[in-house]
Amino acid sequence: MDIIFLREVRADTIIGVYEWERKAPQTIEIDLEIGIPSEAPCHSDNIGDTIHYGVVVERLRKALAEQHFLLLEALAEYIAKVIREDFGAPWARVSVTKLGILPGVKRVGVLIERGHRPR
Repeated sequence: MDIIFLREVRADTIIGVYEWERKAPQTIEIDLEIGIPSEAPCHSDNIGDTIHYGVVVERLRKALAEQHFLLLEALAEYIAKVIREDFGAPWARVSVTKLGILPGVKRVGVLIERGHRPR
């Protein structure tokens, strides 16, 4: 399987269990690995045969600006669902990170995989 990857995508969303976390949007960082449904784009060189990563980023930033989450796990699940259902990816790995949310901790995050990754 061919994979598109995006690293350190920044987006703003309301997230957190604590009330003080939900007073204003936080910038989160997202790493994505997205399985491409076929090898067609490797041969056709046509953007229509693949998942357009620019559209993925635009869609996620817009959706996250409008959504509220309590848990990183729920946020990661939402992202994986969008990638698989809206973009037709058979497999996705999603890492979501909060930056500097705890004293002395640079990053806190979660990593999930959804779908089937053929071997």
